[in-house]
Amino acid sequence: MPSLQEELLPSTPGKFKIDHRGHAVNRQFHRCFASTSTLFLWALFLVALTASYLSFQSFIDSGNRYFTASWGGIQWEKRVRDSAQVHRPDGFSVLVTGAAGFVGTHVSLALKKRGDGVVGIDNFNTYYDPSLKKARKSLLQGRGVFIVEGDVNDARLLAKLFDVVAFTHVMHLAAQAGVRYAMENPQSYVHSNVAGLVTLLEACKSANPQPAVVWASSSSVYGLNEKSPFSEADRTDRPASLYAATKKAGEAITHTYNHIYGLSVTGLRFFTVYGPWGRPDMAYFSFTRNILQGKPITIYRGKNQVDLARDFTYIDDIVKGCVGSLDTAGKSTGSGGKKAGPAPYRVFNLGNTSPVTVPTLVSILERHLKVKAKRNVVDMPGNGDVPFTHANISSARRELGYKPTTDLQTGLKKFVKWYLSYHGYNRGNNVN
Repeated sequence: MPSLQEELLPSTPGKFKIDHRGHAVNRQFHRCFASTSTLFLWALFLVALTASYLSFQSFIDSGNRYFTASWGGIQWEKRVRDSAQVHRPDGFSVLVTGAAGFVGTHVSLALKKRGDGVVGIDNFNTYYDPSLKKARKSLLQGRGVFIVEGDVNDARLLAKLFDVVAFTHVMHLAAQAGVRYAMENPQSYVHSNVAGLVTLLEACKSANPQPAVVWASSSSVYGLNEKSPFSEADRTDRPASLYAATKKAGEAITHTYNHIYGLSVTGLRFFTVYGPWGRPDMAYFSFTRNILQGKPITIYRGKNQVDLARDFTYIDDIVKGCVGSLDTAGKSTGSGGKKAGPAPYRVFNLGNTSPVTVPTLVSILERHLKVKAKRNVVDMPGNGDVPFTHANISSARRELGYKPTTDLQTGLKKFVKWYLSYHGYNRGNNVN
């Protein structure tokens, strides 16, 4: 039986001198060690190479993301600057949020037409058919207005915009609209109307120079107020809907930023805006669609069978009020988030000051469409709607030179003409 020492040695044929065993083992050990060291060095090299590759790839990916993102990059910055270029003496450079929305589109066009620089931002959400917003965007781009696709909650995007352009004014029209939809999706109202407003104001107060801010509040803040007409001095602490509550919160928030940071702020309480390129969720718009399609329309009725009434305000008149607010807005007094002195804080009603009942609205539409509506009159559910609105516009007349000139008959005629053209009824579509 071989010894343990013999088993540890290789069974090599031929003679093997026992005296050289130690040297043989040492040679084997050195060979093994050398081989292991080489492998280790190669492993280190491969690890370093891999790390370098991954770092380089990460750099490339970051660069690709930068240049392929919906915003950012040299060309993007150039488009923003070009759109913000002022073309009249003492003109403004205005950031318009919700620029592809109903009011935002019309205000952007009016500002651009008179030579102001305009840059828009809109998130193109799906509250209503985004194709209408895309069509408005095309209209604006044709007039030289660049629309950035993004959310006002994106603080990095806002910071970038203020870094690229020293905006003199911000027209904040982005919001989640609609009284009834708030019962289905309340989070969207807090996200847009409260959080989005705070994010925007943070960007404005940190900008240097600070812009003057004009923003869209709503007549809905009057809530359960029964005094008529509604005045800016009336109570607004009894909202009837979550939408109204978010707009009331917005008024308190803007006041805070005005007080602490010296932001010049003007809040505009819109009264039932209507007209071409309007919102499909509004009653006059959906009534028109359903009447043309031969579908019944639902007309709500208030307590004791009293007809609902609204202070319908044509879009051109609202635009006059918005532009007048920009023209008369005092400068912000802060710098880099620090207040240097008191700044203006204003709130105005923008209405037509001539309420019209909803059944009368329908009768006017019937005349312009030459189609009889199938009316379904029901009692108003508890969904946040109020029975009437009526604007006192004396402050806006005095301070802004605001004077509405379009009555409902004329305004609806213009809307119907646009609607028929936009939806192709003048190109062969049948009107039932």
